[in-house]
Amino acid sequence: MIQPHIQCEKVSKMVLLPGNPQRVDRVGSFLDDAVVIANNREFKTLTGSYKGMQVTVTSTGIGGASAVIALEELINCGGEYFIRIGSAGAVQKYINIGDLIISMASVREDGASAMYINKDYPAVSDFEILTALKNNAVKLGYEHHVGITRSHDSFYIDDEIEKMEFWNKKNILGSDMETASLFVIGKLRGVKVGSVLNNVVLYSKDVKDGVNDYVNQKDLAQQGEDREILLALESLHEISREISRDGSF
Repeated sequence: MIQPHIQCEKVSKMVLLPGNPQRVDRVGSFLDDAVVIANNREFKTLTGSYKGMQVTVTSTGIGGASAVIALEELINCGGEYFIRIGSAGAVQKYINIGDLIISMASVREDGASAMYINKDYPAVSDFEILTALKNNAVKLGYEHHVGITRSHDSFYIDDEIEKMEFWNKKNILGSDMETASLFVIGKLRGVKVGSVLNNVVLYSKDVKDGVNDYVNQKDLAQQGEDREILLALESLHEISREISRDGSF
């Protein structure tokens, strides 16, 4: 049955989840036989192949609420392995523009996951995907950091600077808006979800300074985006080979 929001009926078992619909086209440039199969609201979906592996790419828009809609409907269409390829703002000074942040768990400051289950329930990456992302980041020689991230619902709260200082002291690596929601719903629904984030904003006590850093270093941010795409594709490809060897794919 065609899903009401993503407007898809059948997708690949392997799925990439960018936030920005424009990033769907960017992923398509790395695939063979890439075809857009649906485009509705913030949800743009493309299918193609990478080294013979069928893969679907669906944009989730901004925030956990729309990301969870995409995830739920993609599961209904046959998706089983999901990697978020998003952007983040650093919460540590040593993380540079274009560095990759591999999330092993996420602070649940989002509202979407709280609609499903109370916040005692952890938001954690699938271990198989986490391991593949880490190992392939090393193989590819990409600058990366593995640790806890934070997912939130707004950039424009009055105490943003204070919040960033708080999480900096708690060794949180970076902030995004979707990872926690995807981790929680993935676990609840029994599918595998991971997240790799391209850092586009340096840690700064002044949010405007961080945005200016991004504007001034677009080339590094673009390089990070390309790297997170390739890292996610290589990781899913490695997992698909292992599944094929086991005879379960």
